[in-house]
Amino acid sequence: MVRRAWVPLLVVYFAYGALGLIDISRDFWVKESLHLSPADLASLGVWLGLPWTIKMVFGQLVDSLPFLGSQRRSYLVLGAGLMAAGLVVLAGAAGGWLAFMAPAGLYVLGNLLLVLGTVLQDVVADAMTTEVVDRVNPDGTPREEAAVQADLGMVQLLGRIALSLGMLSVAGLSGWLAQILARETVFLIALVIPVITLLAAAMARDEAHQSHALDWRILGGGLAFGAMVVALALVEVPFAQEIVFLLSMAVVIRMLALVTREVSAEHRRAILATSIIIFAFRATPSAGDGAFWFTLDELGFDEAFLGHLRQTWAILSVLALWLLRHQLTRHSVARVLFWLTLAGGVLSLPTIGLFYGVHHWTEAHLGFGARTIALVDSAAGGPFAQLGMVPLLTLVAFYAPPAARATWFALMASLMNLALVAGSLQTKYLNMVFTVGRGDYGQLGALLIVATLIGVALPLLALAIFRPRA
Repeated sequence: MVRRAWVPLLVVYFAYGALGLIDISRDFWVKESLHLSPADLASLGVWLGLPWTIKMVFGQLVDSLPFLGSQRRSYLVLGAGLMAAGLVVLAGAAGGWLAFMAPAGLYVLGNLLLVLGTVLQDVVADAMTTEVVDRVNPDGTPREEAAVQADLGMVQLLGRIALSLGMLSVAGLSGWLAQILARETVFLIALVIPVITLLAAAMARDEAHQSHALDWRILGGGLAFGAMVVALALVEVPFAQEIVFLLSMAVVIRMLALVTREVSAEHRRAILATSIIIFAFRATPSAGDGAFWFTLDELGFDEAFLGHLRQTWAILSVLALWLLRHQLTRHSVARVLFWLTLAGGVLSLPTIGLFYGVHHWTEAHLGFGARTIALVDSAAGGPFAQLGMVPLLTLVAFYAPPAARATWFALMASLMNLALVAGSLQTKYLNMVFTVGRGDYGQLGALLIVATLIGVALPLLALAIFRPRA
């Protein structure tokens, strides 16, 4: 099933998932040591998500500019280096042996380096997903389109599985390490993850990619946009994040229009409708870090149990991706996302119930409490996080032209990551309306309910409008 040429890119995705090793330690460090509110953290999430929205810059470099004689391996090495630098900065901040910035500033810097490293690696892996599938038979005749698309879908599916396996491999371990080791020690242990990426680079076959001319409309526009984002962040312009988001949308949509000119009008409309539906699915808000703090302060969840939750989530994600592989690669995006949206709304109810004390009733009458409810909810909801993107990635992989595959993937990923930025902005607004703080959870119930309603209504509205064209 898994071909040798597919292994290096799957290892890259695995390493990305394994970066979750630091998640619990980082979350606890933020709560224990950094004086940031849930609204502040949601706002930081917007800024840290922006490098994902300019993936077209990385895509253009990977497509057109060999780095140290390579268009794949060297960029993977560079990404691993950035990731390692970010982990060292976080370790230095947590351990107090880096003091050239305040701890909150080092937190932002370390996470920014991690994001840049993972974005670069992700761009390379995305480009490789289209290159490892043969478009011709051994005798030189073209393969059937259905067979090519099935292989491309399988590669995308295996990529999501590799990502989930990476998460699974560290989920329980992340909680255990966070419980017994200092935060800085966990960050330093995570340096093994960039080494995994280096192994992927070593396994990748010698490239025979032809370097194509830089498209300065994409590269120049992306660089100008990046410079503008940095300027707005440094100057602290009012509504800077909202301005950046709107400009990002305009830039990405314009660039997508440029690179999809070679595709027929019918297929462009289908890609557009599909993209809008998935954008709405991903642009839904969460309750923010206040909900996580509530589980620590009021429900008594500790590092080890949170690791157990994440491990359960990851196991079910892998199983669901594999068991639903045919439905994901053969059914329409609209059908897949309709059921995922409904399931997501239903699976938000246990979390709301925990805030209102449903676990006290279940413990008194049914013999199980908050931890069992959280575990069952995680097991049921875990599979849905990775499912929605597979159909769109297959569509993009099928139509991406050979000369600009990394750019195509990067632009589409930029659009999808802008959806996450939209979700983070909504999370920030909700936390400004419903104030939640450490030990102050009076408005958390209303926040959870409103976030759930938006999370269901927004995708269903997009489906109602655009489903016939998707």
